[in-house]
Amino acid sequence: MSCSSSDFRPSAKVFGENGALEEQKSPKFKKRETEVYVGNLPLDISEEEIRCLLKDFSPLHVHRVQNGCRCFAFVDLGSTQKVALAIQALNGKLFHKRKLYVNSNNRSPKRTPDVTERPQELLISEKASAQGFAGTTACPQLTPKASGEPCETEKSKTSFFAVPMEMRGSFLVLLLRECFRDLGWLATIPSISGEVGLLVTSTVPQTPFFWAMHITETLHQNMQALFSALAEAEERQPYLQDSAVRRGTRGLAKYHLGDYGPAWNRCWVLDRVDSWVVVMFVDFGRSATIPVQSLRTLDGDNFWTIPPLTQPFMLEKGILSSNQVIHRILKGKITGALNLESHILKFEEFE
Repeated sequence: MSCSSSDFRPSAKVFGENGALEEQKSPKFKKRETEVYVGNLPLDISEEEIRCLLKDFSPLHVHRVQNGCRCFAFVDLGSTQKVALAIQALNGKLFHKRKLYVNSNNRSPKRTPDVTERPQELLISEKASAQGFAGTTACPQLTPKASGEPCETEKSKTSFFAVPMEMRGSFLVLLLRECFRDLGWLATIPSISGEVGLLVTSTVPQTPFFWAMHITETLHQNMQALFSALAEAEERQPYLQDSAVRRGTRGLAKYHLGDYGPAWNRCWVLDRVDSWVVVMFVDFGRSATIPVQSLRTLDGDNFWTIPPLTQPFMLEKGILSSNQVIHRILKGKITGALNLESHILKFEEFE
């Protein structure tokens, strides 16, 4: 029988120490939630190489399985957040000329005929809630009935919005890896809950998505330390050489805060066209097109130890108007997170 590189579809059975199939025992179900399935691995790969493949997610245990000409592994990452990050970062990536299949260990992997030809960003979009879209509930309206009958409230209508590219896990994993050399920030976001105060830094027009700073004492300390360091750096950091400005470059540029004037902020180059670059201001969640010659160097890792100050949110009901809320504080509560984009928290504003 010839070998096939297709992914093994895990079932409720696993291989025991003697090589025989054994039924998965129910007490291990909770542990499976913190495990990630890695399929389509090379036959000669070792457990140590698998551990190295997932080193960014601090694997606790690796269980390699070879079934004939198929090789796969179950890796315990210790938390469901790390499982989600690993899927976003590695699913569909090439490893030893093989396209990896990475999935949570509590559901069977699925394949589509053209999945290997589609960009990773599209895959992440489709895995978001409602197949690539986030739902938000419109405000109910009163609909008058015939004369003499009381008005009744219409059923709430749900609209669906595509998750913005710069908010998707695949994009943020790349940003964190290239700028901060650490993915830990994403794993901390789902722990935020209850009543919060949010300082809005940017909105995505005609959608419920926005970027905001979660107001805490830690945020206040990080803002003071970062902005003081950047203000001092502006005076001594040279401008980047034209040849050094390319996609993925870390830099320092002026971010305009409206009525508050410009301020120097950390940025990451997304693209370049001739003498212009598109950058992402990582502490405000906003991209902008600026001249190449306006970028200063900021490649020292000491400037990137403080994680991004802002993070993505989605309004539970309605859409924010950028003119009304930018640089304002919203008070409300966290009501949950998007499915498979658990770093995007749902926010309900107090009336």
